[in-house]
Amino acid sequence: MTELTFANDIGASRYTLHRGDDLVSVLDYRDNGTTVALPRAFTIPAFRGHGYAGEITARAVADIEARGDRRVLPVCWYVADWFAAHPERADVLAAR
Repeated sequence: MTELTFANDIGASRYTLHRGDDLVSVLDYRDNGTTVALPRAFTIPAFRGHGYAGEITARAVADIEARGDRRVLPVCWYVADWFAAHPERADVLAAR
């Protein structure tokens, strides 16, 4: 299996996930200094059905949590569903 590469493209305000040289998924974000809103998760159609959206979401949440100074606001339906499926990660969610 080809290795996955995760990156934070700060200039574009998005996380990216590559499989080899192929971009497979992106997760846009908006960071206001205290909260990181995640408004859109997208997997390139040719790569759908392989769990890439879940992988990029998990890695992004871990990255945000590791910084220790931000909370996550799941705006995208997929990200909200991911949090619903991973209640153990609720501690990183922004208060509503």
